[in-house]
Amino acid sequence: MKFNTKTIHGGQQHDPAYGAVMPPIYQTSTYAQSTPGGHKGYEYSRTHNPTRNALENSLASIENGTFGLAFGSGLAAIDAVIKLLKPGDEVISTNDLYGGTYRLFTKIFEDFGIKFNFIGMGNADGVEAYITGKTKLIWIETPTNPMMNIIDIKAVAQVSKKHKVLLAVDNTFATPYLQRPLDLGADIVMHSATKYIGGHSDLVMGSLVVNDKDLADRLYFIQNASGAICGPQDSFLALRGIKTLHVRMQRHCENAAAIAKFLSTHPAVDKVYWPGFEEHPNHHIAKEQMDDFGGMLSFTTKEDSLAGAVQVVEKLKIFTLAESLGGVESLAGHPASMTHASIPKAAREKIGIKDSLIRLSVGIEDIDDLIDDLKKALS
Repeated sequence: MKFNTKTIHGGQQHDPAYGAVMPPIYQTSTYAQSTPGGHKGYEYSRTHNPTRNALENSLASIENGTFGLAFGSGLAAIDAVIKLLKPGDEVISTNDLYGGTYRLFTKIFEDFGIKFNFIGMGNADGVEAYITGKTKLIWIETPTNPMMNIIDIKAVAQVSKKHKVLLAVDNTFATPYLQRPLDLGADIVMHSATKYIGGHSDLVMGSLVVNDKDLADRLYFIQNASGAICGPQDSFLALRGIKTLHVRMQRHCENAAAIAKFLSTHPAVDKVYWPGFEEHPNHHIAKEQMDDFGGMLSFTTKEDSLAGAVQVVEKLKIFTLAESLGGVESLAGHPASMTHASIPKAAREKIGIKDSLIRLSVGIEDIDDLIDDLKKALS
């Protein structure tokens, strides 16, 4: 199947009980057994649930993977990946990443003896210099949050395979509609499915997809043992979201491109960070490994002040000032005080997250209304 068909049919089958076209919500914690251990594949819903299994099969399909796992949040999915490691192990991570990931790495897992090296990965060749005999995992986002930096997945995968190190890619911003990291050599692909996968700002969820069975078995064990699973209702909503992922992403990309071009010529705007511009760092890599440039962008104002940025986001009417991203509605955020507030100010500014930076999650509304909203806010 091609991608647009996979979102609707990939990994799916009609419900065996009554032939339901959409997977039913199996709102149950336990399942009847005919004899001890005699059941129909399900015994307890932390371990397995038919609705969650249908979602996990769909996630694996759209990422061209073999095994899918769904969690209670994106951070729960990342937590499971880091639990593959042990004290003394080292992780190489991009220095421009979601603040919640940074917080989990530095405030939780560093206390358990895992060392994290945060480096710029604009040049994949530079990653190899940080690999030691203790390095077990490379963690990347691309595009990054919120600077929209592009990392060459294929090049980093070549380095990780050379040194027998796992490569995990946070694919939240791109989604499998635009980018499929497993095809480019990654071992693990992660999503905050809260975002584009769900697509309607009505659930919190995370996911992992892998190809290797031994790795999948280790992650399934962690998923069951730690118990950070999502419920059947959220699984149902995510499945419904996936079925329209392709048409939503097409409009997200179209609208974001129009807004990026509008902002780039506005007299009050200083810099626009969007991978579709030829002058954007590693634009040529984005063009090669992505099918379009996504619905996310960031920009700074020429006034370059916290007060000025706050004034802009407070004046927006159609763009909602809110955390998160990836829903059908357009959102605006101020990374320095919202999504990335957990990163120290000096570290934020070193990677470009200035107090004047505004991040937009461009929705699927009428583009003329969105541009008019930004015009009024910037005036």
